[in-house]
Amino acid sequence: MIDLKALRENPEAVRASQRARGEDDAVVDALLSADERRRAAVARADALRGEQKSFGKQVGRAKGEEREALLARGKELAAGVKAAEAEQSAAEAELTELHRAIPNVVHPDAPEGGEDDYVVLKHVGTPREFDFEPKDHLDLGTRLRAIDMERGAKVSGSRFYFLTGIGAQLELALLNMAVAQATAAGFSLMITPTLVRPEVMAGTGFLGAHASEIYRLEQDDLYLVGTSEVPLAGYHADEILDGEKRYAGWSSCYRREAGSYGKDTRGIIRVHQFNKVEMFSYVKPEDAEAEHARLLAWEEEMLAKVEVPYRVIDTAAGDLGSSAARKFDCEAWVPSQRAYRELTSTSNCTTFQARRLNIRYRDENGKPQTAATLNGTLATTRWLVAILENHQQADGSVVVPQALRPFLGGLDVLKPV
Repeated sequence: MIDLKALRENPEAVRASQRARGEDDAVVDALLSADERRRAAVARADALRGEQKSFGKQVGRAKGEEREALLARGKELAAGVKAAEAEQSAAEAELTELHRAIPNVVHPDAPEGGEDDYVVLKHVGTPREFDFEPKDHLDLGTRLRAIDMERGAKVSGSRFYFLTGIGAQLELALLNMAVAQATAAGFSLMITPTLVRPEVMAGTGFLGAHASEIYRLEQDDLYLVGTSEVPLAGYHADEILDGEKRYAGWSSCYRREAGSYGKDTRGIIRVHQFNKVEMFSYVKPEDAEAEHARLLAWEEEMLAKVEVPYRVIDTAAGDLGSSAARKFDCEAWVPSQRAYRELTSTSNCTTFQARRLNIRYRDENGKPQTAATLNGTLATTRWLVAILENHQQADGSVVVPQALRPFLGGLDVLKPV
């Protein structure tokens, strides 16, 4: 949730954020009004409770008819307190509903607009010029006996797959390389739950506009995660941290891909299940921007290891998730599509998630303050697309990037079977 104090002090900043996202800014005034009603209701209830407490002392000292009169007045006061508390409860419920409906305040440097209004910050590497017609990752994966989409569909339906033989080894090698980099950088490795409670999913901001993307097990009232960001955010819920925390979460991830019919249905670019190593940081709010830059640098370090051309984009406000104030994506060149496709994403969520999940740290005076949370992708199954296509040879073999070879037992070339 956004900071109510900051909202009261500068409501126009929140209105501007809403407009940048392409959303209604009238909800800001509705939230301000609800905040005023709640504070007024709290003041009334507190005043009546104070009067009731003081009045009780008078009743204790009174006798006879005076006592009877005071008792009658006491009943009136009790009814008034009950009504005031009901009003306070209703006002708090209204405030909470509106408060949770407003997404994070967009960083002032984030571009305005929607999905296509991103800003390219830089290009790294040059797309390769092939002296043969490059195959796509599915053709390559099939010849290598690395990917089996047909049996994936037979077993689980469309957009499921098997990684077989060298395909499974390649993914494990990639993820282990990501783990090695993360732990060397000081991240604590976690293998996280892939089912979470509703309050954790809601706390990270995923049950808003994109709730249709999430698989839900209604009988158990649990959600399948689309990223280990969710359990890693919930890991310290209702806690006061003793300093910065950095975790690298390894998990299977699940996404319904609702509304994406016809988009990238071939191969493993857009699928319902994949594996991922995700970085997650808890820092002080004033350190969040610097941490965001570090997460992006770690992502670029991994991309350099797999030797693929990529670009970094600053995602437009209208394409941000509700919890992100700013997001940078790294998109790798995919030769078969002659386009850049997202491989990593890193978001600065400022205090939005931590406020929902009640995650705090102690400042220099020992006073609890709301922490900031950030996340960033370090490797996913989709990376296999870029690796296979960019390093393919005319005979259908694939050269293994130098940095990845030690994680594949020294193998330097993947050969068709």
